[in-house]
Amino acid sequence: MTRLMIAAAAIALLAGGPAVAQDRHGISPANLSETVKLLASDAFEGRAPGTAGEAKTVDWLIARFKALGLQPGGRDGGWTQPVALLHTRIGSGGTMRAAGMTLEQKESIYVSTVRPVDRVAIANAPMVFVGYGVTAPERGWDDFKGVDLTGKIAVFLVNDPDFEAAAGDDAAGRFGDRRMTYYGRWTYKFEEAARRGAIGALIVHDTPGAGYGWDTVIAPAGENYDIVRSDPNQRVLLQGWLQGDAAAALFRQAGLDLAAQRKSARSTAFRPVTLDGVNFSADLPVTHERLESRNLLARLPGAGHADEYVMFGAHWDAYGVGAPDAEGRTVRAGANDDALGVAAVLELARVLSAGPRPDRSLLFALWTAEERGLLGSEAYAVDPVYPLEKTAANLTLDILQTAGPARDVMLVGQGQNGLERDLATAATTQGRVVTPEALPERGLFYRADHFPLARRGVPTLLLMAISGAPDLVAGGRAAGEQWLKGYMACYHQPCDSWSADWDLRGAADDVALARDVGLKIANGRDWPSWNAGSEFDATRRQSDAERGR
Repeated sequence: MTRLMIAAAAIALLAGGPAVAQDRHGISPANLSETVKLLASDAFEGRAPGTAGEAKTVDWLIARFKALGLQPGGRDGGWTQPVALLHTRIGSGGTMRAAGMTLEQKESIYVSTVRPVDRVAIANAPMVFVGYGVTAPERGWDDFKGVDLTGKIAVFLVNDPDFEAAAGDDAAGRFGDRRMTYYGRWTYKFEEAARRGAIGALIVHDTPGAGYGWDTVIAPAGENYDIVRSDPNQRVLLQGWLQGDAAAALFRQAGLDLAAQRKSARSTAFRPVTLDGVNFSADLPVTHERLESRNLLARLPGAGHADEYVMFGAHWDAYGVGAPDAEGRTVRAGANDDALGVAAVLELARVLSAGPRPDRSLLFALWTAEERGLLGSEAYAVDPVYPLEKTAANLTLDILQTAGPARDVMLVGQGQNGLERDLATAATTQGRVVTPEALPERGLFYRADHFPLARRGVPTLLLMAISGAPDLVAGGRAAGEQWLKGYMACYHQPCDSWSADWDLRGAADDVALARDVGLKIANGRDWPSWNAGSEFDATRRQSDAERGR
């Protein structure tokens, strides 16, 4: 598509026409559908960062924002924020060993790196079992006890200390039982290892704790992404997973029983344990390249407190072009994940820019590289265009249901912050209720673009339909289960494509909820806060003074 064609498509889509008569609470299902139909078409080549598909996507989205009359919200008066990405891949022909055992990539171990190096060279690094690797002062938990990990390989258990806890264990109920906290995510564990000077971090895989099997762990084939960081040593040199049986064998080599160590790790008295005689060595070739990508930011200035912000966000990227599926399709366009979220943000921008100017400024953010590890939103959180301490809330839309009106809306991350109460109130006005996510142990709250902002203290709300089966008006929960099963079969596959059979009335209802929650905050003087005990509460409180609280 040429720039002229992109602009013409944007103007034609904005015309709305007959969509107005079909609005749901002021949100147009027809507009949502037409936006997804275009963005998920082959013309946009799967919207992968750093490709021609990105250039077409960004041009088209800028044209949409311009046609809506919004102001540029990016760097230097433009519409974008540059995002430099690091792409790495472990090559073939390398070796890994521990305690005389050869560790084969994808068989007994899976590793990658997020440092821009040509080779990973580790010689006889001690391996230290750190339990769940959690430092959580607000929960009275410290797995490290001051042990120095400099130059060592930290070995972690997956999930939280109370995931397998039994009655009487110190950990029981301390981390929300089966509900995963931030401390259970593999990203936290790798980051904590780096903060403590470890050269590498390995997580012992088990399917219940991870929420997925070994096949999912090894799927990236040694490939990884990160943002380009000023100090690459903010990340460990080598990170990855130990297959469960291989991990148990290494523990036996050190005279330890892995099952007994798991139980020990559920106690507040746990201390890191060195795997005596089990040192780790690796010699692995690495290729790396730098990719240039962009976040998009549009701004609707507030009428009163324009230096305070409410943000709506989604990610524009998908998986690009890959191997053909059974039907020969190569474009993995992410129609629902997350072209529909992008369509929702654009529809919010259309509706809100046409209404009374809110007191606080509204930001409409479309992120790059979510599918590479939330990297566009991470880049923003590391170097924000607008102060995070003055950002009242972030509302993220990532995968909405396409099966029609529902009696409920799914809540991801129950118990985190006051925005949940606002969501429940807004749902009541639609005659709906809030349903907590069905599988909280999978940690969906930590797997979308709101999360990098949450980590820096910004209260967030995530609308994500795959957190459970919706209670559909037509067919109830059973029909919702059928929809969810059908969608998950296409998750990250070419068949996540636009369909004329979609019924986006339910999605429009959810977008209206996001609008109502956002407007309440934008027109009020309250600052949403994290609940006491949330792992993000302390960070937000550090900036209370800057908000005049």
